[in-house]
Amino acid sequence: MAAPSTTIVSIPILAKMIDHSLLHPTMTDAEIEAGLQLSLKYNVATACIKPYSIAQAKKVLDGSTVKICAVIGFPHGNSATKIKVIEAQEAVAEGAHEIDMVVNVGKVLGGDYEYVKTEISAVDFVVKQGGAILKVIFENDYLGDKEIISLCKMCTDLEVAFVKTSTGYGFVKDSASGMYSYKGATFPQLRLMRESCGVKIQIKAAGGVRSLDDLIKVKALGVTRVGATATVPMLEEAMKRGIREEEVEVEIKWNEEEVGGAAIY
Repeated sequence: MAAPSTTIVSIPILAKMIDHSLLHPTMTDAEIEAGLQLSLKYNVATACIKPYSIAQAKKVLDGSTVKICAVIGFPHGNSATKIKVIEAQEAVAEGAHEIDMVVNVGKVLGGDYEYVKTEISAVDFVVKQGGAILKVIFENDYLGDKEIISLCKMCTDLEVAFVKTSTGYGFVKDSASGMYSYKGATFPQLRLMRESCGVKIQIKAAGGVRSLDDLIKVKALGVTRVGATATVPMLEEAMKRGIREEEVEVEIKWNEEEVGGAAIY
């Protein structure tokens, strides 16, 4: 897929691409409150929170167009299927409009796609039953193209709402140095996911989308949602560049590394 040279943006378009992430394990209730107020101020798509914060989020966001997104099986996807189902069901009942669920990565890598499909289907069923939508997190840092393509096709068959690249916490240990690293969303994998999913399946990029240019570029690749903590810098930079309420076409400048497949950093 050739890198697009332009895309259409506005402040509302960009803001409604963002799931403002409030998922760090050390966040206090006060910090989550501040993040919810920020989500409200910038009128983003959702505030993405841990399930115990749903009641707190409702107090801030009820009556606004900012939805509540809760994560389940997060961040490693290792809960038993019945636990994921219960967790999703409870989150929707408590007020979550969207659910981000991590797949069982070990089952994916082991080729047990029947288990993975059954689990996604079970969670998607209860989420839809409650009037919410499901995003399926792949954790791409652990996967190869083969697994990503298989999951995209599976999610297309199951008609889930979104597929998502990463949790933001999928650190990979280098066998030589012992150091941990993380890529998150990369341009090649976003292209691959867009090409491998049906047209009705939306793509969420998470991990590494930290600048306005990142946001504009992933949009041009067909991404409709991003998980981000850099909401304020991205939207304030858009304002500085003269982007306002009305839609405008902006030029995209790709560097050689990006076109060649570098990660978004």
